[in-house]
Amino acid sequence: MIVASMPRWHLYVVRCGNGALYTGIATDVSRRLAQHREGEGAKYLRGKGPLRLVFRKPIGERGLALRVECAIKRLSKRRKEELIARKTVLGRLVARARFAHGARSLSGK
Repeated sequence: MIVASMPRWHLYVVRCGNGALYTGIATDVSRRLAQHREGEGAKYLRGKGPLRLVFRKPIGERGLALRVECAIKRLSKRRKEELIARKTVLGRLVARARFAHGARSLSGK
């Protein structure tokens, strides 16, 4: 029996032409960035080019990627800039997202 591997989700950050940062997740970041540049996908990015990929990191399963994406979206721009410059911040966010999910599972919520 052949088992298809689960797609590996990546977190990515795009810098817009005005300096704003956009965070997203995708299984194929290059394809997703091309979609953003063509005006497809996230409405937020339409007309905000040029778009430049400034950060990408494989996360793993989709649920974890969504939780980490949400945590990053809550960060201030200064903290997002730190994440881009020093990827160590991401490790803490991933660990918190894993722990929070595990704690929820244990509590029955």
